Amino acid sequence: MSAETATARLTPAQVSRQRRAASLRRTWKQFRANRAGMFGLVLLVFFVLVAVLAPLLADPAGLEVTKATGGVLEAPSAEFPLGTDDTGRSVLTLLIWGSRISLFVGLFSTAISMVIGTLIGLASGFFEGWTARMLFRLTEWFLVIPFLPLAIVLASVLGQSLLNVAIVIGVTSWPGTALLIRSQTLSIKERPYLERARVLGAGRWHQMSRHVLPNVMPMVFANTTLTVAVAIISETTLSFLGLGDPTRVSWGSMLEDAFSVGAMTTGAWWFIVPPGVCVVLVVLSFTLVGQALEEVFNPRLRRSR
Repeated sequence: MSAETATARLTPAQVSRQRRAASLRRTWKQFRANRAGMFGLVLLVFFVLVAVLAPLLADPAGLEVTKATGGVLEAPSAEFPLGTDDTGRSVLTLLIWGSRISLFVGLFSTAISMVIGTLIGLASGFFEGWTARMLFRLTEWFLVIPFLPLAIVLASVLGQSLLNVAIVIGVTSWPGTALLIRSQTLSIKERPYLERARVLGAGRWHQMSRHVLPNVMPMVFANTTLTVAVAIISETTLSFLGLGDPTRVSWGSMLEDAFSVGAMTTGAWWFIVPPGVCVVLVVLSFTLVGQALEEVFNPRLRRSR
């Protein structure tokens, strides 16, 4: 039996699944060819595993000040490979458990940013009239306001909690995504297949959900990985300024504690260097993965190499 005959006997749903599977295989093959992207992916998987396996890698009791067994700012040793903080807790334990908070806030706030940015970008690009103009002006308004002062004001008003920090970062970081999606939507709206769909009687919801959204999703995925990096830096910044959750340990709160006790002036490099390096490596991994995905989804970037 020939391949054409076998394909003819498949249902439309099965054909669609086969095409999606073939598309995923092609995408993975193109991604693997990007060495920088693969390095970023391996690095990212490592940090995700550390965050997921934190209960197995470090005893959560080591986070409690009352159960600290080390000395104040004790140098690295066999018992404490990365030394201790100003309360005698193991810096390695704080680093492992801090990865959970930093990654959670980065991913959750990015999800909020992507949803808001995608919806506003689609609506402002697809619709016309006062609705599109109002949404575009709203995007511009958020874009011109400096991020850090706005985030500080919102964090101060909402209060110090993990959820509030994620909401603040998500609400203040969506304008770039909205502009990107809007430009893509304006381009897709003028393509012939969308015009044929309108002539055949397709409504606006059908056009957006069946034609526009699937074509902008690759850009959304690529932009997501880049936005996570910005969100992690934002969480670190807010925690460093004392606006994070005081009951949770994150890499940003570790840097804030190290700064407040004068870790650099006292020579306690082990308290400030590890969390800083972890922030840099996680941001680098997301950036490399995002650039690789952007190259995969944008053929013009591949041809320019």
